[in-house]
Amino acid sequence: MSHKLLPTLLIFALLLSACAVPAAPAAGLPVVASTTLVGDVVRVIGGEHIALTVLLPLGSDPHSFEPAPQDLAAVERATLVFLNGFGLEEPLEKALASTSATVIEVSSGIEPLEFGAAPDDDHDDDDHADDGHDDDEDDEHADDGHDEEQHGHGEDPHVWMDPRLVKVWAANIAEALATADPAHADAYRANAAAYQAELDALHDWITAEVAAIPASQRLLIADHDALGYFAAAYGFESLGAVIPSFSSLAEPSASEIAALEDTIRATGAPAIFVDSAANPALAERIAADTGIQIVRLYSGSLSEPGGPAATYLDLMRANVTAIVTALK
Repeated sequence: MSHKLLPTLLIFALLLSACAVPAAPAAGLPVVASTTLVGDVVRVIGGEHIALTVLLPLGSDPHSFEPAPQDLAAVERATLVFLNGFGLEEPLEKALASTSATVIEVSSGIEPLEFGAAPDDDHDDDDHADDGHDDDEDDEHADDGHDEEQHGHGEDPHVWMDPRLVKVWAANIAEALATADPAHADAYRANAAAYQAELDALHDWITAEVAAIPASQRLLIADHDALGYFAAAYGFESLGAVIPSFSSLAEPSASEIAALEDTIRATGAPAIFVDSAANPALAERIAADTGIQIVRLYSGSLSEPGGPAATYLDLMRANVTAIVTALK
């Protein structure tokens, strides 16, 4: 055999050997998260030790999510399923009734805002997760002439609009992962502690940014009631919403639209903050009637990778920048 052929044959043999080795299957604890926001926090805390599936696509409205067959198949393969809770994923909750996976509501332990509850002017930031709400506040809902069937659940699910409450998510996620996968419990808890420190830093940054807005100008009008926790945490007044409900699927009455327009004119509120996934048509009509601007936020979903809200931390920074720019 020619010596010139030896290097070529050796290379060929090595290639055949490499091809004979099967690709390693995706490793890690199989887990499912409902929304892109929950999924992002699960991803950070689980790290390399989990195989994560997020059910809702980027840019989707979590209020209107209906699980597809492939979603249910992913749930059946999972050891853990992470939900936001407070009724946000109601259609999925019904589908989970027969699953063998352990279902974790990451908002467990958070005291929810109730529909019609106004932020407390004397709110203490450090006690936010423990704040209660008076029964009298709950009775306000009856005065608007609409029941919870039309205007959503009594508990506000949008807890992620306060980063300190996402610290509760981090703790719940870490403990669920540690219980399901004790071999990596220390890693999950360390990841959660590091992320909670980032959330503290985010809260401090938001507080500093908001300080640029005079208290009298901290006026929020949203497309639906998604900013209640943000308002309570950072001293804003929620004047109303285009859809006076925690769900973006409800429909306002003509009298509610007229009342909102009167509020805008009376207060001089400069903007309506509309979720990036929402249809802005009704908000645009109100803005045209009252001469104010539409400002888009990411309140229900992350953006595409590389976009302004690619992670939860990015989402909050983008939202706060937009709100401060519009109001100050």
